[in-house]
Amino acid sequence: MTVQELPGAASAYRPTPPPAWKPRTDPAPLLPDPEPYRVLGTDAAAGAGPELLLRLYAELVRGRRYNTQATALTKQGRLAVYPSSTGQEACEVAAALALEERDWLFPSYRDTLAAVARGLDPVRALTLLRGDWHTGYDPREHRIAPLCTPLATQLPHAVGLAHAARLKGDEVVALAMVGDGGTSEGDFHEALNFAAVWQVPVVFLVQNNGFAISVPLAKQTAAPSLAHKAVGYGMPGRLVDGNDAVAVHDVLGEAVARARRGGGPTLIEAVTYRMEAHTNADDATRYRGEVEVEAWRAHDPIQLLERELTERGILDEEGKRAAADAAETMAADLRERMNADPVLDPMDLFTHVYAEQTSQLREQAAQLRAELDAEGEAP
Repeated sequence: MTVQELPGAASAYRPTPPPAWKPRTDPAPLLPDPEPYRVLGTDAAAGAGPELLLRLYAELVRGRRYNTQATALTKQGRLAVYPSSTGQEACEVAAALALEERDWLFPSYRDTLAAVARGLDPVRALTLLRGDWHTGYDPREHRIAPLCTPLATQLPHAVGLAHAARLKGDEVVALAMVGDGGTSEGDFHEALNFAAVWQVPVVFLVQNNGFAISVPLAKQTAAPSLAHKAVGYGMPGRLVDGNDAVAVHDVLGEAVARARRGGGPTLIEAVTYRMEAHTNADDATRYRGEVEVEAWRAHDPIQLLERELTERGILDEEGKRAAADAAETMAADLRERMNADPVLDPMDLFTHVYAEQTSQLREQAAQLRAELDAEGEAP
């Protein structure tokens, strides 16, 4: 029996769905602008304060040197792997500076620079990539979650922490960083859906650097932009030039402030480019050409900001040298400390697994201790 055959169906039948189908919110305000938001090179740049510009510049210069030094350490065998963020420093630095001390940063494996810019010791930031510990720092102390190597799994964690903070009455915002490849993971969908439904104080920063390893964005999604995905979850989407440090800082700052005052989550897509290979194990020449790389090299985040500072008379040659010298001092310290062999204790295998060790762990620890004692290797 069809709907039309039911008693009284002729008078009750509607050619369109009932009013419940209508949008719960107006989608228009949630849509990103058609072009990425920019500040540098526009009239809006005049409104940026010299203090912020100089701080961003110093951090960008230091970040570039950090990336080159960490890459060199990988080639020297001091790091097992290093996913460089060269070319993406504006996103990394802006993410760190947009947060207050009480807020939390949830980085991906490529976001060691964001952690360093937030104040983490560069050596401790590289501990995971060195293969010593899963993380080399106390997340609670630094308000930085452990660097996340599985794609996008840090996003639901950020939502959970921010939701818990709001329930406790803490004005804490979580900023979760992810690459364009991570937006193809189920964790991305789950995190954004829960964040919007619960109106959680969290900001999602997608660094669209062009490739998920060797897969270009066009082979991942047919959406107009990754920022457009926000509308489907009921949150605002913002599109920003990821190499414009001031623009990224502005957009992130607005989203963090909105989240803190109860406005809910925001999805931000920063359009940038990965200048280096995916990691030291990747050959980027197999899937992209040098012409493309050179085009992005002309849009380098340091050069963009340096040009603005120079034209406004805020930065001179002495200032450039000071920033470069400070970066070199950091690199020298990192190099010296990373060249020292770490002292490893095999018994650390059983540390921080559980608050109270299980009987199986105690048995395994005792077995390892006995073997070490027998070999005379016990520390």
